[in-house]
Amino acid sequence: MTLSVKEISLQFGGVSALTQVSFDVPEGRVTGLIGPNGAGKTSLFNVISGIYTPTSGQVFYKEHEISKMRLDQINRLGVARTFQNIMVFPELSLVENVMIGRQSRTKSGVIASILRTRKERAERREAERRSIELLSYVGLDKKKDELAKNLPYGEQRQLDIARALATDPKILLLDEPAAGLNLQERVALKTLIKKLNAMGYTIVLIEHDVKLVMDLCSSIVVLEYGNKIAEGDPERVQNDPKVIAAYLGTGAE
Repeated sequence: MTLSVKEISLQFGGVSALTQVSFDVPEGRVTGLIGPNGAGKTSLFNVISGIYTPTSGQVFYKEHEISKMRLDQINRLGVARTFQNIMVFPELSLVENVMIGRQSRTKSGVIASILRTRKERAERREAERRSIELLSYVGLDKKKDELAKNLPYGEQRQLDIARALATDPKILLLDEPAAGLNLQERVALKTLIKKLNAMGYTIVLIEHDVKLVMDLCSSIVVLEYGNKIAEGDPERVQNDPKVIAAYLGTGAE
């Protein structure tokens, strides 16, 4: 397994956001994480990615226990994520946005950057080359010099994913990537996720678009009020009475 979540609990004061949640993420697959609003999905992503430290339990990425590591340490191991809210730099070009993501993989320090040493210039050229390559993965390389603020919303989502890829992850955590997208943009997103998965990226997907999840994911984990209530392949999850009562039967998209 690429990622193992073991009995993760998370409390804020007297409020339990997660209660002994456990599941495994198979390597090279797309895993879905679904549930009603307030189910604890993003809180769980925040634990996995190092933003929150769990109250109890452990998270393992390959042979590493990452539950008490910092976000930057987890990222360097190969775990990257996007957020519900798009976090692009609007006044920078697309290629500059992605190059920011490459900083975690560069070795030149602040002094080298100020002095513009030969090593720093070489690293910058390589970062730009790789960033343009990643923009081509998401279909935005032709717009590499445009300002991010000029992109339509759907393409800003794609840029956000390209910047996450710039850290050279092995596993990609996507937090509601279809939020706010129209039908055409959702189709493009679905195609992109399939492409990235075919390229070898392991993907964990939080999403309210149940049809998108069912089409993309080989395994699905369902949360309700911070508890795991179901896990399995799409057919099993769709037919689980607890899931139908808690989520699928509530008119969710």
